[in-house]
Amino acid sequence: MKLVIAVINGDDSSAVISGLTSNGYYATKLSTSGGFLKSGNVTLMTGVEDEKVDDVIAVIGEFSKKRTQMIPPSAGYAMEGIISKPIEITVGGATVFVIDVDRFIKL
Repeated sequence: MKLVIAVINGDDSSAVISGLTSNGYYATKLSTSGGFLKSGNVTLMTGVEDEKVDDVIAVIGEFSKKRTQMIPPSAGYAMEGIISKPIEITVGGATVFVIDVDRFIKL
């Protein structure tokens, strides 16, 4: 048994959750934030049998694609005294952790 933890962009969460449930996987959703923009992320946790881990990761990857986004200049990242232009950054995708589970009990 494995615990798959996936940190995904909040914009992708509905599609990822729908993809997982339509493939027979259950997930627990945690609202989180962080990263460069301190924007909303979603952390999904799902327990699966060892042989299903690659399938779960494939579903997550299918619905959490990387894309670019323009963000306006901000004092948080602009150099002092220089007027900066909007910056193009990459958002989306997923960070996935797979952890061994010694025991899984569903009550």
